[in-house]
Amino acid sequence: MDDLLKRLADAGLAMEAAEAALEAGEHQAARDALDEADSQLALLRDRWPSMGAAERALVGRTAAPLRARLDAGRRRVAPLRAVSDAPVEVDPEQDADPDDPLPAA
Repeated sequence: MDDLLKRLADAGLAMEAAEAALEAGEHQAARDALDEADSQLALLRDRWPSMGAAERALVGRTAAPLRARLDAGRRRVAPLRAVSDAPVEVDPEQDADPDDPLPAA
């Protein structure tokens, strides 16, 4: 049971960090914290079949609101975007043989 409580606490702390990062506009830090919370909840899901009734009741009551907060946090994170959509620049020397003398101007 101690390990389950530790996982729940780690997921909760990661969610708090994610929410704080979102409030500060730090979307990459929020993504990282959301990933950590998701990872902790996934470990709990993996252990679900081996849990007893009391453990399931505790984990279920605690993990469900965490999952809802995680999903809400994911919706708030700004999507990743490319830095630039500039066309590829062609380098005329790229295919040139390095042993050939410089072309005449």
